[in-house]
Amino acid sequence: MNPPGRPILFLAIIGLLAMMGGIVYYASLDNDDLSMATIELGEVELIDVNSIENRAILKVTFLVANPGDVTVTVPVISYQLYADGSEIGSGAYSTEDVAMPGRAAFYPDAEIPLKNKLTIVMSEMNETVYNKIVSGQVIQYAATGQMTVESAWSIVELDFDTRS
Repeated sequence: MNPPGRPILFLAIIGLLAMMGGIVYYASLDNDDLSMATIELGEVELIDVNSIENRAILKVTFLVANPGDVTVTVPVISYQLYADGSEIGSGAYSTEDVAMPGRAAFYPDAEIPLKNKLTIVMSEMNETVYNKIVSGQVIQYAATGQMTVESAWSIVELDFDTRS
């Protein structure tokens, strides 16, 4: 003889599994929208030079756009920065320590500049390129890296290359 609660428990488990499957399916629909996010290297600006230690600080601005239909955030951009074709350093923009509601929200069709500081050292790079940067000469900058895009349900990591 079966206890009277067993069919109800079985139906509750089936219902819970169906609900979890629905959540996973719904979350996977966001991945296409998240993959549509784009990133471009905006401006690279020299903000400080320490001529004693041969260090310079650059402000690197990325323009991130969300052409999708889902609101997203960008918690991480890790990148390598190039000047006139030579790698000059690597950096990371990160808001991982900020809760998702506190991050910049990229609503559909929004484009937001995300800024990061990068310290470069002459001993770690081509001296000619370093001198061009700190003297204010015209430099062609480019970046490669990876951007993490999140919605409430999904995360996608996108590679980017802004070299021309």
